[in-house]
Amino acid sequence: MGLLGYGIAGRVFHAPLISSTEGMELVAIVTANPERQAQARAAHPEAKIVTADELFELDLDLVVVGTPNRTHVEYARRAIDKGVAVVVDKPFAPTSAQAQELVALAEAKGVPLTVFQNRRWDSDFLTVREVLGRLGDVRRFESRYERWVPQVWDNWRELGAPEEAGGLLYDLGAHLVDQALQLFGPVRHVYAELDLRRPGVQVDDDVFVALTHENGVRSHLWANAHAAHHGPRFRVLGSEGAFVVDGLDEQEDALDAGRRPTDAGWGAETRTGRLGVVDETTEVPVERGAYQHFYAELQAGRIPVDPAGAVHALRVIEAAFTSAHENRVVTL
Repeated sequence: MGLLGYGIAGRVFHAPLISSTEGMELVAIVTANPERQAQARAAHPEAKIVTADELFELDLDLVVVGTPNRTHVEYARRAIDKGVAVVVDKPFAPTSAQAQELVALAEAKGVPLTVFQNRRWDSDFLTVREVLGRLGDVRRFESRYERWVPQVWDNWRELGAPEEAGGLLYDLGAHLVDQALQLFGPVRHVYAELDLRRPGVQVDDDVFVALTHENGVRSHLWANAHAAHHGPRFRVLGSEGAFVVDGLDEQEDALDAGRRPTDAGWGAETRTGRLGVVDETTEVPVERGAYQHFYAELQAGRIPVDPAGAVHALRVIEAAFTSAHENRVVTL
């Protein structure tokens, strides 16, 4: 395994998860930042620190692209051209057209390609999947990633050039849209409101997206970088009841703190959701989070995330931008 990038994606997610997967060996890491090079050497002494060109000269089974969004297409294409399987972090590409080109290229060359959508294995999302059948006909799905980060931070995600694919809709929105599509399928109509709230911000930091799925379910999705109060993580309303859960999955914080999926009790939480009608509810413990399943699936020879689904998610995101800029509902 070779890893391109050792920022949040590479350091917190990919490198620890790869190293925790039996049968996988992380042999090379690409990062030009001296501080991150030192972090990588300390955490993964078995891996060489190399340049991107040097990485593509190695005999690798799989390349992971965990670099800034503007480089996803370039590095994924280089891996596919060499016939090496590739994992691309979300968002798959800055545009759906570029993403579709990568899918077509990988299919033509017979190269495995997938997209890192780790939040399909969030504890609370797994719980929503588990309880859906107990709600009757689901009519509305609400999902939020809200944070309190009142100052703009020095990171490429805050840059406004189109090729950067910055802003919350591309970042957290990629998870929100993917999860809604996983639960309720393709989308027919998209409406969105995107705002720039914080002083000096160049990209959307206050996002609302409303989706009408082909099956009639309506998904309302929020992402916010300056929310001084956080709403429920999920609220699902059905004909026979509702499910509500607060808080966030704890796996990212655990990985950042040095814990690993091989540790006892990994993914277990004390959080509970509420299932029922109005005040007549029962507590439902959240499922165990399981980010390790992504690379375990790859190791077993299976594609954990179909890249075609990531293309559709990008089309939804693009429709959301169009809706917000033109103040209209967009039909897909």
